[in-house]
Amino acid sequence: MNPIREKLQSSSLLARAVPFVIFLTFTALQDSFGQAGRYWIYFAKTIAGIWLVAGLLRPLVAECRWVLSWEAVVVGVGVCVVWVGLDPYYPNASELSRRVLYPIYRAIGLASWCQPAVAVVPWNPHSQFGAGGFLAWLLVVTRLLGSTFVVPPLEEVFYRSFIYRYISRVDFLAEPLGQFRVGAFIITAVIFGFSHQEWLAGILCAFAYQGLVCWKKRLGDAITAHAITNFLLGLWIITRGDWHFW
Repeated sequence: MNPIREKLQSSSLLARAVPFVIFLTFTALQDSFGQAGRYWIYFAKTIAGIWLVAGLLRPLVAECRWVLSWEAVVVGVGVCVVWVGLDPYYPNASELSRRVLYPIYRAIGLASWCQPAVAVVPWNPHSQFGAGGFLAWLLVVTRLLGSTFVVPPLEEVFYRSFIYRYISRVDFLAEPLGQFRVGAFIITAVIFGFSHQEWLAGILCAFAYQGLVCWKKRLGDAITAHAITNFLLGLWIITRGDWHFW
């Protein structure tokens, strides 16, 4: 057996958290190797993510199973519409930090400790490697496939299977997967939302996915809904050129 899998097999918590943390570490490193490096780190992250899902999550986490249902389709499409439709009407996380948090830090004398957030550079391989080139399209397709098939199971297992239940009960496996808890519902959604630049859409998105889990009493519908959202959003980005969503 793979030594990492063997280690994670002994802990339900680690089995759900470690794959996501590894994936998140790649994300944190994306902008550490220059403008071109961020794309290759994402490429490596996607390859690693495939292994994390296929080699760790699916064998070790029983609820990590895709389920196709009409409810998942409706939620997936609806979240994509909300994500795109809300975008012009509220500041993203970086803008919010510059407008709200930094003035507060400055007022209490902590400005030197917390500089205003730098605007995020859109993720657009065409601008880096030449519009319409093979390399640019390779990276675009990689991102589309990664956001569709890798990100949803990793995030849904971490947030909906682990964090949501852990907030309610430390012995989280004793908490039914579909049990509705107001506090956990809100806290998990806020955490999920602010892990994205589009924080408000992210919070509403988390409400929808978590509601789906509570309704269907399983995780698979939320994984499918999340995948549909990301796939449709990716198509929107590619066809409309709205690269700031990536």
